[in-house]
Amino acid sequence: TLIIRAAEQLGIEIPRFCDHPLLDPVAACRMCLVEIEGQPKPQPACAIPVGDNMVVRTQRTSKVADDAQKGVMEFLLLNHPLDCPICDKGGECPLQNQAMSAGRGESRYEGVKRTFPKPVSISAQILLDRERCILCARCTRFSEQISGDPFITLVERGALQQVGFYEDHPYNSYFSGNVIQICPVGALTSADYRFQSRPFDLVSTPTTCEHCAGGCQLRSDHRHFQVKRRLAGDAPEINEEWNCDRGRFAFKSGRGADRLTRPLVRDGDVLRVASWPEAIDAAVAGLRRAGSRVGVLTGGRLTVEDAYGYAKFARAVLGTNNIDFRSRPHSAEEAAFLANRVAGRTLDAERLSYTALQAAKRVVLVAFEPEDEAAIVFLRLRKAVRKFGTRVVTLAPFVSAGSHKLNAEVIPTVPGSEADVLAGLDADADTIVLVGERAAVIPGLLTAAAEFADRTGARLGWMPRRAGDRGAIEAGCLPNLLPGGRPVAEVLARVDVQAAWGIDTLPGTPGLDADAQLAAAAHGGLALVVGGVEPSDFSHAEEVRQGLDEASFVISLEQRLSEVTERADVVFPIALVEERPGHFLNWEHRRGRVNTVIKQPNQPMTDLRVLAALADALGRPLGIRTAKQALTELDELGSWEGERVPLARTRAVSGPAEGELALATWREMIDGSRSNDGEPALMATARPVVARTSPEVAEEHGLTDAVLVAGGDGWLILPLEVTPGMAPDTIWVPTHAPGTPLSELGVVHGAGVTVSGPDDALSEGGAA
Repeated sequence: TLIIRAAEQLGIEIPRFCDHPLLDPVAACRMCLVEIEGQPKPQPACAIPVGDNMVVRTQRTSKVADDAQKGVMEFLLLNHPLDCPICDKGGECPLQNQAMSAGRGESRYEGVKRTFPKPVSISAQILLDRERCILCARCTRFSEQISGDPFITLVERGALQQVGFYEDHPYNSYFSGNVIQICPVGALTSADYRFQSRPFDLVSTPTTCEHCAGGCQLRSDHRHFQVKRRLAGDAPEINEEWNCDRGRFAFKSGRGADRLTRPLVRDGDVLRVASWPEAIDAAVAGLRRAGSRVGVLTGGRLTVEDAYGYAKFARAVLGTNNIDFRSRPHSAEEAAFLANRVAGRTLDAERLSYTALQAAKRVVLVAFEPEDEAAIVFLRLRKAVRKFGTRVVTLAPFVSAGSHKLNAEVIPTVPGSEADVLAGLDADADTIVLVGERAAVIPGLLTAAAEFADRTGARLGWMPRRAGDRGAIEAGCLPNLLPGGRPVAEVLARVDVQAAWGIDTLPGTPGLDADAQLAAAAHGGLALVVGGVEPSDFSHAEEVRQGLDEASFVISLEQRLSEVTERADVVFPIALVEERPGHFLNWEHRRGRVNTVIKQPNQPMTDLRVLAALADALGRPLGIRTAKQALTELDELGSWEGERVPLARTRAVSGPAEGELALATWREMIDGSRSNDGEPALMATARPVVARTSPEVAEEHGLTDAVLVAGGDGWLILPLEVTPGMAPDTIWVPTHAPGTPLSELGVVHGAGVTVSGPDDALSEGGAA
């Protein structure tokens, strides 16, 4: 135990700047000097472990230690500017606090302080004021040890030493915002938050991140009914003290000029503002005309409580099992896998959790890129590799940046062949297999993963990408599944739910999935209730638009204007995540509380309250209208313990045709999602949009600097990055890069595409 930790256990606070419990000790700032009996001079408490019969005297009992700390503080303040009134850190600054508690009352320095031009842009969203830096090396150690992005370092020596960076390589890390939070002075600041507010003017509320399934705990700070910033919360079992830049900075979506604040009703070809009673009446009239020919599409933004509201509304009010949360590429095999292997499972902290990842001997990643799709899982895997010797094996087309940082063993895998490769691996009970959501479009992969776990005893985890997905399964937002993991086709399962809901009957036939609903709507035979869905998230965006255009009636519950709202007949404005209570279930099945951050006299309506109002108007009350009521009812239902939906291997499909390449793709963290578009500084840190292929493919097709990728309904021209060691006959393109969503082409991971040089292809004509 380090001396500084032992002192904390005894309630003794030793001043420190460079020390951080999650970083390796470095003893850079010297602020924690203590007197150790038998040592000739004061020693840093942050770097020396306690020993038998060691006698340590801190500043409380030793004048030597007290004078040493005061001397270090005076030294640190020699060149530090006295700009606390304008510094973002002022009011929550460790240097400020410790200068008062462990420093001298007056400065003896009369010279000219060192200055630098300011601020320096380390990246589009991280600004550096070099004269404030006290050289604690927290930022550089975080970048090297935790995130694996050593783009910033300490340069020069002595009084000239400062944080430096490569001018041609900005600090575009997915985790760069953490260096702002752990900086003990105001040297590193946020380009967006800079000069926005004083810390003591902010009201802080703990909450759970709404972006991915990691379940990160956050601290949301607001002033004047506006969220000003978000910080990582202290949650040792989940995100420790870190979070990703998307969770930290991407909170402005829905807060711009396109925010919906009043209901809209279609009047001919236009949508006009309407009162709530008028909008509810119009929606009810449309639903009554549709009868049971209604589909319900929910997205990944929903809390568990709102998802449960949609599931109950579909079954008990509309009388249909046509409900699906998967507004993304999906399959029938995935629906069966989720019902059989994922639904109804409670948290088993020893079997599958963040802690289990750190303790596992080997972690196998299948159709899953953790740095992009589950950032905190990536950080935990890095910690496991670095500190505990965990081996990471990934089935992927090439060595990605994340795989490189994990020192992973990459098995080059052609898209579509993952099931066969996985079947050939060996494993044991000390192995964890994490399967990503793009496995849904690879025939047989989810079944192969389940068989692999059964055969080897490995622990199998499903890794959704969006925060609301895991809770939507438990809530029953699948066409084959009732709340609590109950199969729709099981009589006893339906009896359970009927008794809980106080209704006589429930439909016993599995409903239409999201794609089938949109296909039915395209023929005018289905009305749609849509909450939080974007056409570009599906495998074929144009088919989604066609379904929305031709549907007999469309009701949209949304936070901002979108492609769905412009095609809707009735639009209801919905509360933002900081305006509602609830819970998200993360990939572990752990509940993360979402607290109401912004409290207003007239609180915006949640999805659940709108659905309850529609149910009342239809004469079939929902019975719940608050998050607390919904969660209580869901908990009372409990998890299903009976028969599961049978899981059978999907029939294999043919791979790419002769002359085609297999398409590999996944969504990068900073992509073209509408949840990111309100934060330009964050978007500026997105990775360059490139296509990747092997040197052999590039040579065979005569590709040099750019490539035209054609498939489905069109083509894309992208810069080409030739990647040695990549799987053969494969080309990688990001799924939803800004301005180039693959869904416009209608192709998914594993599909066949053709490639050519852009000049040759364009000379022959064609449509993008």
